Amino acid sequence: MKIKNLVKKASALSLACGLAFSALSAHAETIKVGVLHSLSGTMAISETTLKDTMLMLIEEQNKKGGLLGRQLEAVVVDPASDWPLFAERTRELIEQHGVASIFGCWTSVSRKAVLPVIEELNGILFYPVQFEGEESSRNVFYTGAAPNQQAIPAVDYLKDELGIERWVLAGTDYVYPRTTNRILEAYLKANGVADADIMVNYTPFGHSDWQNIVAEIKRFGSAGKKTAVVSTINGDANVPFYRELGNQGVSAEDIPVVAFSVGEEELSGLDTRPLVGHLAAWNYFMSEETPENEEFIKTWHSFIKDPKRVTNDPMEAHYIGFNMWVKAVEKAGTTDTDKVIDAIKGVTVPNLTGGTSTMLANHYITKPVLIGEIQEDGQFLTVSRTDELVPGESWSRYLEGSKDLIADWTAPINCGNYNTQTKTCLGSAAQQ
Repeated sequence: MKIKNLVKKASALSLACGLAFSALSAHAETIKVGVLHSLSGTMAISETTLKDTMLMLIEEQNKKGGLLGRQLEAVVVDPASDWPLFAERTRELIEQHGVASIFGCWTSVSRKAVLPVIEELNGILFYPVQFEGEESSRNVFYTGAAPNQQAIPAVDYLKDELGIERWVLAGTDYVYPRTTNRILEAYLKANGVADADIMVNYTPFGHSDWQNIVAEIKRFGSAGKKTAVVSTINGDANVPFYRELGNQGVSAEDIPVVAFSVGEEELSGLDTRPLVGHLAAWNYFMSEETPENEEFIKTWHSFIKDPKRVTNDPMEAHYIGFNMWVKAVEKAGTTDTDKVIDAIKGVTVPNLTGGTSTMLANHYITKPVLIGEIQEDGQFLTVSRTDELVPGESWSRYLEGSKDLIADWTAPINCGNYNTQTKTCLGSAAQQ
């Protein structure tokens, strides 16, 4: 009897060990997805929602059976609005966690910090936010808007539809606003705008005292020419900026503001009544009435367990980028970086505004351009949209040193900054 009991115990122990090993093996076989968004610091106001979006997308994909027969596992890190920390967290995600891809960053300075690491370690980054362009990396896929998909169309709308003649270019002091404003200055001057009719102002991240700056904008706008503010102010500095506009009675009829970094999420923390009529340029608004958007919003509210939570443009960019990555992995039959990069070119997936977006050879995508007016409920009324989807341009045709460059990651060019005049590749796009 003792021998039989020992055999039974040994069998039970063997079974338990086998089940534990199977569980560990199943866990080891998950496909890990890096989520690189600030959950603290000045950019948390915008980026925390993108972390939640990625968790939702991964959960929904797992409900469909995962990817390549394996479940997806989110690996979330907090770079804390600290730009060098973005690089450290990227290295951690790839070297320690072995993620198959990374979805993350908001500011261009954080992306620039990540770029050399993602290239060195041959990782994949999907970047979901509008930015200044002037870059194309083999390892990065830019699902946010390039300047020709947001900034230039916004200026055209102000100029052609509202008759704007004087321009305030107000931005946070870092790469994206400064480069975007260089492009806009060149574009405005090419369209006959004088230097005296362009005012440029930069403020640091988290800037809170806007009284003098708003007063200066009012003075600039009192010269007898219709004036507008083109805003590349980022993060939580937008809250006191818009509050001060209201305090000083700057209405959309007097000096309209068109913002490139203010969406539904940022407006949800503001009293929007003084802001009604001010504008934003994006490629998606929550108010878009399409079956795809209705389903996305429904899924978001169910996941986040809050029917009042809004959606916004960078969330849609993650939706597009994630679905493109899934499709490319399925096409390649593997998560191997090189094979996924080759497979993703030309991939098309539905966007949330009723069309389909395509991954281009320059690693940018096609997007519609929408101009929206702020409504009292914090939503946007679309007042202008492009008839066709606009292909993202990696290099601006309005800047010297850029206008002759293209990016094309297909053979025979296979370069992020190819000079069409000299027929040469200028080296690493990260160094431009």
